[in-house]
Amino acid sequence: MRLPRPMQDVKTMNALLNGAEKHALEAGETVPGPEHLLLSALALPDGSARRAFERLGAAPDALRAAIDRVHAEALSMIGVRSAHEERVDEAIRANPPRARGVMKTTATAQEAFQAATKQAKADKSALMGAHIVAAVAGLKEGTAPRALRAMGIDPAALALAARQEIRNA
Repeated sequence: MRLPRPMQDVKTMNALLNGAEKHALEAGETVPGPEHLLLSALALPDGSARRAFERLGAAPDALRAAIDRVHAEALSMIGVRSAHEERVDEAIRANPPRARGVMKTTATAQEAFQAATKQAKADKSALMGAHIVAAVAGLKEGTAPRALRAMGIDPAALALAARQEIRNA
């Protein structure tokens, strides 16, 4: 896949994927999912992901808490109590951050990442956080869409706001 701004895109991809891995490990998960890509997109320097949330009057910094809340609710539905700190310690011990190699993500995260890079190519623009937001907001199932709805965000409206940010860039 050839992107219009390969050097900038490689830096963005590295920041995005490394950030997603960090968020997954902090949550006690060994493999990043779309919710971790979304959290990582919010930290990208281009600011487009944050602005997409803000267009809807949503606080981007509330996403982490919403993700934690939907995870805790899912666990409680099956009778499991959340032990966040224990999971984080176990995940870090089992999978210390790697210095090299290919990062593994969930299939859904791969799907969202590929959709975002494909859209950036179609837009003839650099890969931005808003591309990730639009791709993740387009998912129908999983933690990320549940967390967005828990925040009172309509995922379709967020995807539209993200596309507007891309057009304005």
